[in-house]
Amino acid sequence: MYRYIFFDLDGTLTDPGLGITNSIIYALKHWGISVSDRTVLYPFIGPPLKGSFMTYYGFSEEQAMEAIHFYREYYAEKGMYENVMYPDIPKLLEHLKAAGKKLILATSKPEKYTIPIMEHFGLSDYFDFMAGATSDEQRTKKGDVIAYAMEQMGIQNLAECVMIGDREHDVIGAHDNGMDGIGVLYGYGGREEFERVGAEHIVETVEELEKVLLS
Repeated sequence: MYRYIFFDLDGTLTDPGLGITNSIIYALKHWGISVSDRTVLYPFIGPPLKGSFMTYYGFSEEQAMEAIHFYREYYAEKGMYENVMYPDIPKLLEHLKAAGKKLILATSKPEKYTIPIMEHFGLSDYFDFMAGATSDEQRTKKGDVIAYAMEQMGIQNLAECVMIGDREHDVIGAHDNGMDGIGVLYGYGGREEFERVGAEHIVETVEELEKVLLS
């Protein structure tokens, strides 16, 4: 059914929880904000950072951009590698490639971090194209990243496309571009948010995801 399979990165291919929360904790310290329970920062994982700093800490746009600067100081040195690949992801990608699928990465993480992370985990060779956000915040929304990847790949038939991610933004971005969306529950999102935005499929495991993609 699906020929072009778009994947989110954080919370879908890898678990970035430690690195992202450590980076946010580092940034917040510059405003004298301490965080004792890193799980309260999990909503930052997935969506663009600027909006999250403004939403969860009441930062102005200028403060949010400054926070992103501090975040990236830590993330570029340590945080991007405080990351763990989800079990069975390489096997899934191998099976999809063997079935003739085109694999595309579409992440809101800046490309200057995305490519090294994918190479670090040995995932880049599975993908036909990898798209991320721009560092100047001009391309951060998931829908814009997907649209860019579609244009670069010359994709015409939307019925052959699906976007996979662990947050509602992935499904919203998919629908904005006229394609199906699959929500995975092993990441940082929940069933309610996927049902609210009308995900075509919701899966609990990588194994279940493979069955949907190869059915």
